[in-house]
Amino acid sequence: MKRYLSRHPLFEGETIEGPYLLEGQGFSNENHRFSVNGKHYLLRKFILDDRDRELEFAVQTLAYEKGIAAKPLVLESDSGLMICEFLPGEHKKSLEHGDLKHLARIIRELHTIQITSEPLPLRDLLASESREVTEAFDLLSAYPREIVLCHNDLNPKNILFSDEEVKLIDWEFAGNNDRYFDLAAVSVEFALGKEKEVFFLQQYFKEEKWEQEKLDAYKVIYKALCAEWFQKNT
Repeated sequence: MKRYLSRHPLFEGETIEGPYLLEGQGFSNENHRFSVNGKHYLLRKFILDDRDRELEFAVQTLAYEKGIAAKPLVLESDSGLMICEFLPGEHKKSLEHGDLKHLARIIRELHTIQITSEPLPLRDLLASESREVTEAFDLLSAYPREIVLCHNDLNPKNILFSDEEVKLIDWEFAGNNDRYFDLAAVSVEFALGKEKEVFFLQQYFKEEKWEQEKLDAYKVIYKALCAEWFQKNT
């Protein structure tokens, strides 16, 4: 892998430190950190080949332009590799009000980005449905769909907190979806109690009114999707 980097036009002739395998690897990618002239980069080697990496790269580029993602530099789909700038920061398992305020702001910013893509077919992604999940989908049919660009995987490992900045990483599941899906993911992943959830939603919606029933339905669906994903990949 170091030989690949040393031959790449971006780094040819430069002294490369690393790459070093990062701790806490996910299921979809193998992540390595390396440095060139004191600047840090991330090299991702794709493990799963059922992702639209071109879409991922394009979305991350748009998110970088909004100031909420690392700058993507190289995508080589045939080689199964991607290089982007490395972001410093901390992954948090629980969030305080200041964290929620900053996170709500960047999610709202993310949801302003426009891409041409079919909405994620959530129901088709489930191999089976419990009665609770069926009821959640039935309930959602009574609400208008609010389709925006979503990250679709807002778990603690994909959110970096640094000073008063928040950045999102791992954009492989990003695509158009109802905005409540991202909001539900945050509530579920960080186990927000009622008070923190209301605060988070206030920061996101500002003067808008939100639908608690719709959010709760998406929380049910998000949990079901996560359960199937981990069962399939562990």
